[in-house]
Amino acid sequence: MAAILAQFFLLISTHNPGPMPTIHLTTFIAAPAERVFDLSRSIDLHKRSMHKRKEQAVNGITFGLISEGETVTWKAKHFYRTRFLKVKVTSMKRPVSFTDESVSGDLKNMKHEHHFKTIDNGTLMIDIFTYDIAFGPIGKFINKVYLKKYLEQLLEERNKMIREYAEGDKWKFLLEK
Repeated sequence: MAAILAQFFLLISTHNPGPMPTIHLTTFIAAPAERVFDLSRSIDLHKRSMHKRKEQAVNGITFGLISEGETVTWKAKHFYRTRFLKVKVTSMKRPVSFTDESVSGDLKNMKHEHHFKTIDNGTLMIDIFTYDIAFGPIGKFINKVYLKKYLEQLLEERNKMIREYAEGDKWKFLLEK
């Protein structure tokens, strides 16, 4: 059994993994792009969307709207362990797009591109989320069997809440201050 496991780990450690894993989501929201854009960069809405994981902003911008050049450090419970992820907004073109990238944490080389396209009856919100996971071959295996789907579900939960706030009146509590 040990020889089989050794061959397995040798195989996945020498296999060229190709490009980083990517999650691509498109969400329709019946609201103006400016509103959807601002809700997408709201620290307060992000915390509400991740309340099940007790996610909180513990450093950097900890409330309000994050802007280009600013950072936030998130603390959350994932996989039975408290984890930290520091991200920085590296580009922003209101209300068309912004990008946040990891500075430190378990997700190496994480890049989350947020795009907003105005259409006749609302906004298409497009997420392109690329990342690499630490922990070498074991991390790549975990990603393949579980992590990618987990991250996709987190993004879908967040997008659902952005839609809920943008399409109703809840957005006023976060953006009209």
